[in-house]
Amino acid sequence: MSSDLDVDPQGDSLAGRHVLLVVSGGIAAVESVKLSREIRRHGADLSIIMTNDAHKVITPLSLSWASSTQIITEWDSEMAQLSQFDGVLVAPATRNTISKHIHGIMDSPALMALSAARGNKTPIIFVPSMHSDLFDDPVTSELLDKLYAEGSYVVYDVLSERRRKQPNHIQIVAELCHHINNNLPNRKKVAITLGANRAPIDSVRAIQNASSGATGWKLAEHLYRMGHNVVCIAGVTSSDPNFMLPSVIRDGTPAGMLSACLDVASNEPTPEAWIHAAAVLDYYTDPILGKKPSGEAGWELRLSPGPKHIEEISHLTKDSVRIGFKLEVDVTVDELIKRAMAQIERLGTDAVVANLKDEVHDPNTPRGRVILPDGDVLEMRDDSELCRTIESLLHIHD
Repeated sequence: MSSDLDVDPQGDSLAGRHVLLVVSGGIAAVESVKLSREIRRHGADLSIIMTNDAHKVITPLSLSWASSTQIITEWDSEMAQLSQFDGVLVAPATRNTISKHIHGIMDSPALMALSAARGNKTPIIFVPSMHSDLFDDPVTSELLDKLYAEGSYVVYDVLSERRRKQPNHIQIVAELCHHINNNLPNRKKVAITLGANRAPIDSVRAIQNASSGATGWKLAEHLYRMGHNVVCIAGVTSSDPNFMLPSVIRDGTPAGMLSACLDVASNEPTPEAWIHAAAVLDYYTDPILGKKPSGEAGWELRLSPGPKHIEEISHLTKDSVRIGFKLEVDVTVDELIKRAMAQIERLGTDAVVANLKDEVHDPNTPRGRVILPDGDVLEMRDDSELCRTIESLLHIHD
């Protein structure tokens, strides 16, 4: 039977991790309920410490409900603030809290926890939230520089309404996951192509293939949360990522996306893995100059095959893990697998994610199949299983 304290899991990137949330007295403390529940959605064992000033903004009762745990507010003999944590998140982080931490002041359980985490080299993420006048004060800049120098991380949003507001809870927890997990062994630099290609046929019209980009974004989000360094090369998309990824290159034209791939594959450090999830436009034509007049009887287009991106960059990616995608319509599963195997043999990829269009969004059918060079076929039930399987393939050359 479900409880009002339960949350719906959104991933396992914090599974088995003990996370401490430190809530200080900024007005953004009102967001701590959402933040607490989002941390739990990714599998963390959550503890919370509130400063005395935070009580003026939000009650311990609210956070106890959100976190399903007792809140640490005062000194006690158990000294729970000295527990071993896998990561510490300070949100909001007032300048007063940051300053005390930098100068080693321990006048509360929260400051003692931060000092202990620094001593243990536990990842600490600070989320400053304050008026722009305070944020732009050179003293604030010096304090933030000292946080970076000690190895802590700082996450903040763009300027809005003359304030550096706290980023949304999904963004913050994604950064928390990334910084906790990037210390895991064998983290990779991964390039992901996603979305559709679009090619003009005149100055106002174009042809485009079908791809929302949703699968590519989900893969990128999962891998980023798991601590990998992710570069997205995105074409035309009708879906958006759930949080801002750090490196997204946008070009929806076939030639532009290929050029971006060549640049990423050429520049050090080069990706150790490539996931080719984009729906590259196979056929297109040179556009006519200007606009073809409306109302004419017909318009015949001659489409020519375009370059295959996986092939075009293969001389730069031959030492990388390479995963292709293949979408088919109105074929049997056996034929789908046969065509995926042919792609592996032709391109030398390490795996192909093979999908039947009618199955992708049908909960009663497999989400997709991962085809391996030895003929093994792995059926994926949902997007989460697909993400975990593809992540496991990143280590196929290790």
